Parts: sequence; structure tokens; C-alpha cells
Amino acid sequence: MPDILLATLNARYSHASLGLRYLRANLGELRERSAILEFVIGQKTEDIVEKILAQRPRIVGLGVYIWNVEESTRLVAQLKAVAPEIMVVLGGPEVSYEVGEQRICALADYVITGWGDLTFAEVAGQLLRGDTPHARVIPGRQADLADLVLPYDEYTDEDVRQRHIYVEASRGCPFKCEFCLSSLDKTAWPFELQRFMTSMEQLYARGVRQFKFVDRTFNLKVDTSLAILEFFLAKIEAAPDDLPFVHFELIPDHLPERLKDAILRFPDGTLQFEIGIQTFAPEVQTRISRRQNDEKAAANLQWLRAHSRAHLHVDLIAGLPGETVESFASGFDTLVALAPHEIQFGILKRLRGAPVARHTAAHDLRFNPEPPYNILSTDVIDFATMQRLSRFARYWDMIANSGRYPRTLPLLLGDAPFHHFLAFSDWLYAQTGQTHAIAHERMVHALQAYLTGQAGMPESTANRALIDDYRALGGRSRLSFEEPDTALPPPRPKSKRATPSRQARHLHGRV
Repeated sequence: MPDILLATLNARYSHASLGLRYLRANLGELRERSAILEFVIGQKTEDIVEKILAQRPRIVGLGVYIWNVEESTRLVAQLKAVAPEIMVVLGGPEVSYEVGEQRICALADYVITGWGDLTFAEVAGQLLRGDTPHARVIPGRQADLADLVLPYDEYTDEDVRQRHIYVEASRGCPFKCEFCLSSLDKTAWPFELQRFMTSMEQLYARGVRQFKFVDRTFNLKVDTSLAILEFFLAKIEAAPDDLPFVHFELIPDHLPERLKDAILRFPDGTLQFEIGIQTFAPEVQTRISRRQNDEKAAANLQWLRAHSRAHLHVDLIAGLPGETVESFASGFDTLVALAPHEIQFGILKRLRGAPVARHTAAHDLRFNPEPPYNILSTDVIDFATMQRLSRFARYWDMIANSGRYPRTLPLLLGDAPFHHFLAFSDWLYAQTGQTHAIAHERMVHALQAYLTGQAGMPESTANRALIDDYRALGGRSRLSFEEPDTALPPPRPKSKRATPSRQARHLHGRV
């Protein structure tokens, strides 16, 4: 039985905690006395406690994040109630700031703030020796990256077969966008490239084909970016029938020609870029300390969409201080015209420690006091309107980002994408009262009713687009507005490619 149990509650089973694996890899001589045990939010707390106690640990290290803090708090409360002798040590971004205000921190024995890679090992060693750490709240010591043991051997064979594999070639971010905790970093720090690439080679040899890079600024250092891209291009060339899928986060206004040349060589379904635009409003950018050349960013997006085969996931944030509905709508429409595959319509959240909180009084920012601390209203967007925007975001994900409706979506958006989709969003909520659990076929029928009713579109136009979209992705039910003698297609074979299903839809659903 392990003396040290490293645990967290992930959003989904498919997610594997990179942070826990760093902790275990850097335990030194204590590593063999440790184990990782991951859970998923939504699991019954009593069942999680039972599984932890079955391991008989002396120390439980728990990773706490904005998405799991509520359930993690219940977990710690129950664990300390039934086994108070177990030492609970917290870490993670959610407990790195405002420690004194959080119930979970009061329940735990110790809290490590910031970098925990090496500090957790020191605290665990003290506890196992019977020593008492000097304080309950312990600032994590930022390690020289060369001193860290890389965590990739901690991914199990089950992880490789069934879960997303997260990797990082660098840490930190040189930019100061105030809504982001990375704004507190002084710069970005790279791992030594050859050591990192050796780990990538080992993961690839074990069968990993989906790599999600968590670097905040993958394209900051072009030479490093190119070396990593060339690694994957060599694998693609060597085995064109066994393609990887690689995800990177890009700085939007930095795309030198050398990077473009490499990007052009990636085939369909192998490359995804997450690109944070957040806002196109210059005065909002200035207010939140975001440096962005909008003209270059738009040109780069346009080039990527027109010339590359990369899947583009682009982020916008509603509710930033001073951002009106109309300025957000203008930015949204600009982005729709640039045609990324997905627009992640995010609602501003007050991450603990993020500098955006300094605008609270000046812009009357009202945040949800409970996780995920989403913005409820500002001085220019009232609560009811923010609710409408939140529903818009959810429905946009179901319809636009899902990749299910490439023929129907342009009909819905017309010449005023934001306002037309907002009208549909308002109508759909009035009809269903739901923002979740709307089945695909039900959504198809809702779209048909709206387009032919509220929007006044000819049935032949709307029906044809919806039927074609539905059938293109293997839909086999007979829709209510189809002719009764319509032949149903055979089942589609499942793809064996590494491309995730959502991204694959954008490829297969192209018009």
C-alpha cells in the first residue's frame, strides 16, 4: 500500500492529470512509496473516500482546480471526518491564491501554493519522518526546469490506450492578459529541447498518437516550434497510415514564413491550433493589458483557413471590463467571417489571483461567488443579458462547434451572425427551457422549425441543408420532414484515425 496517494478529480475520464505525474516523477526516493489515483467529477464522494481509504495512505496530495473545487471540498471534509490521521496536502491553481477565504484550505492539513513539483516532495518527506512543516501554507519553490524529472514515464499503458496525453515543451507566458493566471509569470521557460524530444520519441514508440501541448505560447520561439513540428512530420512521412493528432496553442499575431512552410505539410486531421483572440476591441485590449496586433492576427487566421489543413479553434471572451454587447458582436462577426472551424465563446471567470479583479469597482463587475466564478453582470451588460449570452455560448457549441451543420449554419447566420444566432438562442430556450441534453435529432427538428417558421425560409432550402448535414455524419433515422419513402443509409464504419471525433466532423462535413 502506498504511503503517498496523489489524487484529483478530472473533468472526464479521458483527461489524465499532468500535474500529478510531475509530482510523482519528482518524489525521488519516495516515488516507490507513492501511487496515482484519479477520479472524475460527478462520482459519489463516499465512493471516492472508500477507494482512497482502501489504499491506506498516510498522505493524500490533492490537485484542486476551478472545475473540481466544490467536489474536492466535500471529499476533504469526508476524508478528515472518517480518517483524521491522514495528512491532506492541497495544491493547484485554485488554492494558490486567497487561501484564507477557502473552506477546503481550512479543512486540509497543508496547502502548497504555486509550483509544487519539488516542494511537495520536501513536505511529504517531512511528514513521513514525523517532522512538522514550518507552516500550513507553504509557497512552492519554482524549480529550474533542468532540475525536474520529466513525467512522461508516469503515463500508464491504459493512459496511452484510452486517454489524452498532455505534454509541455515550456512553462509560463511573457504576456500580461489580466484575465489569465499566466499573466503573473515573468516570462516563458523552455525545457531543454533534446531531453524533451527524447520523451516524445518514447511516448510515440509506446503508441501515443494524440499529443496535447499545454504550452501557452507554442510559437514564441520559432526554432523550437519548428523542431517539434518536424518531429511529427517525420512520423507522418514514415507511416502515412498511422497518423498522429497534435494540438498547440498559438500566439495569434506571430506566424513567420518558416512556420507557415512547416504547417502546410501537415495532412488533414493531424494538426489543431487553439488561438486566443479574446476581444477585437482595442480599448478593451488596452484595459486588460493585452498586446495584440488585430490586423496581423486576422491575416494569420485567414491564411491558416485558406492554405493549411489545420483545425482552428479560436477563443473569444464575453464580459471583459468595458466590453459592450455591440462591441463583442462586432468582434464575433469579424471572427465568423474569418471562418475558423470552432469559436469558443467563453464567459469571463474570476480566476483566483488573476489581475482582472482590479477592474471590479470601476466597471461594476459582479461575479458568481461560487465556482466557476463566472461574470454575472457588468456596468454595460445587465444580468438578464449575460444570461442570454451564456445560453448563446452553450447553443453555439452544440450547433456551430460540433461540426454537424456546415450547410445549415450559414442559413442560420445570414449577414448578421451574432444577432441572428442570438435570436435563435432566445427562441430555442423559450421552446425547450434547456441548455443541455438536447439530442441531435431533436436539434435538427428545432432548427427546421425555426428556419421555416421564425426566419421565414423556404422549406425546400432549409430541409435540404438539414437532411444533407444529418446524412453526411451517418444519421440513420427518418426525419419528420423527409419523404416517407426516403431510403436510409447504411451504418458508417468507425474511423481508426487518431483525429478526435469532433474535429473529424469538421473534415467529413465539409461542403
